[in-house]
Amino acid sequence: MDFPATPSNASDSNEYPGAIPSPLESAHDNMKRRSSSRSIKRRRFDDELVEYSLHLPGASLGKGDKRMRTQSYTSSIPEPLPVAPSTPVTPAAPPPPPPPARRVSKPSISGSLGRKARRKGQLSQLSTKDLGRWKPTDDLALILGVQQTNDLRTVHRGVKFSCRFTVGELQSRWYALLYNAEVSRVAVAAMRNLHPDLVAAVQQQALYSNAEEELLGTLASNSHPGVEKFQELLEQNPHVFYQSRSAKTLQAHWQLLKQYQLLPDQTVQPLNKDEVTTFSDAEETMNDAELQDMREDGMDIELQLADREEKYQIRQLENSWSRWQVLVQSVAGAGAELDKHTLAVLRGALVRYLMRSREIAVGRSTRDHSIDVDLSLEGPSAKVSRRQATIRLRNSGDFFISSEGKRPIFINGRPVLQGNKVKLNHNSVIEIAGLRFIFLINQELISAIRQEAVKVNIPV
Repeated sequence: MDFPATPSNASDSNEYPGAIPSPLESAHDNMKRRSSSRSIKRRRFDDELVEYSLHLPGASLGKGDKRMRTQSYTSSIPEPLPVAPSTPVTPAAPPPPPPPARRVSKPSISGSLGRKARRKGQLSQLSTKDLGRWKPTDDLALILGVQQTNDLRTVHRGVKFSCRFTVGELQSRWYALLYNAEVSRVAVAAMRNLHPDLVAAVQQQALYSNAEEELLGTLASNSHPGVEKFQELLEQNPHVFYQSRSAKTLQAHWQLLKQYQLLPDQTVQPLNKDEVTTFSDAEETMNDAELQDMREDGMDIELQLADREEKYQIRQLENSWSRWQVLVQSVAGAGAELDKHTLAVLRGALVRYLMRSREIAVGRSTRDHSIDVDLSLEGPSAKVSRRQATIRLRNSGDFFISSEGKRPIFINGRPVLQGNKVKLNHNSVIEIAGLRFIFLINQELISAIRQEAVKVNIPV
């Protein structure tokens, strides 16, 4: 039996335009698509839209089709169509609505991620706060020291760390390693990355526990145990001694205990203040005759070298005696008295040269050449030769000056050329390269020299 087509239901069908649905299909679709009576519906998310479109008939799209966003409209439920009595039709139950998807907002995700990142950064800062000072070797030494002694003050006194930590810093670091998971994780990872040689070096310096020192105290202080005795003690008590102990290390520690009177059989007697010997008292009890003369092998060589050095200095002083033949003094006044050791004086405007030997050299001193009378002390001496002239005292008591430089010298205004000599009298004026001097003779000393020469008959 054919059913008439209902035009009003054609617009509500989801089929393509132009298709004529059957009355059964229209009734089935109307019973299946039950919409809310509200005028405004919430917007569906992408995942809900995809899930919703899969339940629609003919919702499968081809490659060329575009996925369109479905929209729902409010409509009233149509009345049931007349059905023939011979064909029983039971309405289908509506499918249960899909469970609502949890709405997750993006700002909340970003906020939670930001809080987690900040918290992680704070933990990392807390864990790496003291990494600049606390090295992995310090953590290992701290752990070993606490395990051996159970006393942080003993660890502070006995363990040598890379920095000078205080007891409070050791305590805070130990608590951080115990109760701070982040700090403990970073410290354990750093200690695992240590080189085996560094770990062995730290273990060798581990402190001795009380049980270990008690076992070492079983050996008497007046005995002289060898390495074999300590090896036997180590083999008999492997659970007491630390794993890095050896017979030699045990022997060295036992000797330290014996040296500092820390063995059990060593009784320490209290000192009496009256019986304490001072250094001066002990020095008086010593006899120098009983002391042995412990001379080193290289002492004789050192003494010989010192003797040669002293003789060399004496020889240099003897060679430099000629430099002290002329004493230079500043001009203090016009009437300066002459002492008994000065033969004559060469007096200038600024300084005066005291002649104390029978022969002196006049000129200009340089680095490589020294002279008795250095004219550069008086004034500019660039035109003066290094050895300009020589003044000699003869046995007769007369002074003569000989010119030896390239430029002539002037005596009382008369030039004296190179190779010539002139007699100097008292108050003679000597001019050398623009520098003028007055030659003064010690008459008393020269008279004594002349009388002595006459007595001895020394030829002039």
